[in-house]
Formats: sequence, structure tokens, C-alpha cells
Amino acid sequence: MILVFGSVNLDLIVPVPVLPGPGETVLGEALRLEPGGKGANQAVAAARDGATVAFAGAVGEDDFAAQAVALLRSSGVDLARLATVRGATGAAVICVDPAGRNQIAVAPGANRFARATQIADADLCPGTTLLLQMEVDPGETAALIARARARGTRIVLSLAPPLLLPRPSLAAVDILLVNAGEAEALASALGVAADPEALRAALGGPDVVVTRGEAGAVAATGAGLLHQPAFRIEAVDTTAAGDTFAGVLAASLDRGEELPAALRRAAAAAALACTRRGAQASIPLVAETDRLVCRGVSECIAP
Repeated sequence: MILVFGSVNLDLIVPVPVLPGPGETVLGEALRLEPGGKGANQAVAAARDGATVAFAGAVGEDDFAAQAVALLRSSGVDLARLATVRGATGAAVICVDPAGRNQIAVAPGANRFARATQIADADLCPGTTLLLQMEVDPGETAALIARARARGTRIVLSLAPPLLLPRPSLAAVDILLVNAGEAEALASALGVAADPEALRAALGGPDVVVTRGEAGAVAATGAGLLHQPAFRIEAVDTTAAGDTFAGVLAASLDRGEELPAALRRAAAAAALACTRRGAQASIPLVAETDRLVCRGVSECIAP
């Protein structure tokens, strides 16, 4: 089973001709409201890849809450550990340009009140994969890492956004997942180079996976480096591509795949997500990812 502790938002998406600069107003197209949040996105990605998934987080007492969890429900994610708190559900405002690049601002709302105690000790065991991100209270995430490590749970941490946890917390995870920008921020804090081998050596524990968009992904492990090329695509919207990668990576590992196969599958699913608009709506189903994995990285995918 995969247990996700993280954020759930409603995304307010505005397609724009160009991403706005500082102080600039850009007129866009019609506003779209879609479920999002890094935690919820990753939970949907894992569930759509065939995993059994439970989600722990928080929504508010507002009209956004039902919309924010709609695709979690329809994807079969267990929401028994979802809390409802006073105030607003988390929200993200996303601008997307014609090349698929985006700018995102997040209002955390109820996500600030997600608590590690929503997850019972009985949920944390060697048969569980705990998937974490950084859009909820870092102290709660650190506390959950400590509990999970003590109980032999596999821990996958997506360090997005790049807020820092104490070094012992980072060292206690099994897989640390960062993109290039997050790798730079972590490397600066640790005083090392922003490459996966240096980061792994500095932390002394986790395998470190760095995603690099069109340049693919590279992982530093105890057995050496793993390189995963990117699948060639025509990008429409990169929103949730990183979350798709994280969710499918966790799903693959949870069902017993080795890291090289899990990286390949995660890269394929993330590529498919880039060919569609939206966050959770862009995440592929298991059969779609199966087909692309079989076809190989040389295939070009049309939107």
C-alpha cells in the first residue's frame, strides 16, 4: 500500500500567451478550476498506476473542498484519514504559456493543519510506502519520517517546494526526489555540488533522484549512477509532471520493481502528463503508461 501525507488544493488555471514578468498584467483565456495539490496529485498518479493508495491531509469548510478531492475519490484513493478543518481549502493559481511552462502561487489554507497524527502507527510497517512532499508543515513531515523509519516503512520524499528539513530527517528517507532547482537549493544548504552523487554522500543515506526535464533523470544509488533518458514529447502543459513522476515511481517500487524499471515507468508517465492540460486531469492511466514504456524513449508523443 502507498500512504500519502500531503497537500490537497483546488487549482485555478489561466492559460496565457506569455508568462507575466514582475509588475506585469497578462490577459489570458478562460479560467479552469481543477483538483490539485502536490500530495493529492501524487496520490492520484499512484492510484492510476494501479497502486492501493490512502491519503492523509486536510481540506477546509468551503465550496472548494468537494471539488479539490473529486478526482481522489474517483481514482479510488482511501480518504478515511482526510481531515476537515475551519477555514479555506488550499488553492493554487497557475499561469501556463503555449510552450507548457508555468508559474504557480499557492495559498496553503487547510494544508497548514494537516497532522502526522492522522496516520496511525499501525499504518506504518514494512509493507507500506510512505510518499511525502513539502506543502504541509515541515515539522509534521519530519515527525512522520521518524515514526516511519522506526517501523521499517519505505519512505519516498519529494522535496517540492524546496523547503528544508533537518539533515537527520533527510538522511532517514529511502529515496529523495528533487528537480534541478530543488537540487540547487538543497546543495546550497548542505554546502556541496548540486549533483545526485554529492547530495547522496552529504546525506549519507537515501538514494537521490534528480529530474531534469528534457534531459531526463539521474539517480545516485549505492551501486552507482542510473541514467533515465526523457521520452520525447510535444509539451502542452508541464503542470503535475513532477508529481506524476513521484507517484508512479512510488507505485512501481511498492509493487516490487527495481529502481531502474521504476525510473523508466515514472519518466513515461510524466511525459504523457505533459501532453495534456491540467494537473490531475493530465495524469495517465496504467494502460497508457504500459504502452509508452513498451514503445521506448525514441517515440514522439502528439498531444
